[in-house]
Amino acid sequence: QVQVVESGGGLVQAGGSLRLSCAASGSIFGLLKIGWYRQAAGKQRELVAVSTIGGGTYYGDSVKGRFTISRDNAKNTVYLQMNSLQPEDTAVYYCNVNKGASGDYWGQGTQVTVSS
Repeated sequence: QVQVVESGGGLVQAGGSLRLSCAASGSIFGLLKIGWYRQAAGKQRELVAVSTIGGGTYYGDSVKGRFTISRDNAKNTVYLQMNSLQPEDTAVYYCNVNKGASGDYWGQGTQVTVSS
């Protein structure tokens, strides 16, 4: 089993910044990807940013140039630095740990609210 715990959400004004953290623990051997997805009210969950075991990073089109994903492998933690936040970034942000055929694990989510 893998435990995934997010932190760092909150309320911020448009144009502001927030930093989310995701700590993974447990059976993380074989981790392929770790990253962030978000789900706004009434919408489908979408990719925000993902970091692969090979060091690659991928971003959703709507956050490119504003959000940055980074990893601390020693702490099994991934961060999401979010700058120039806009009201449309309001959503519940979920951390995901993907181990391919060995499993897909989600955190409980953290709310990010951007006021205009």
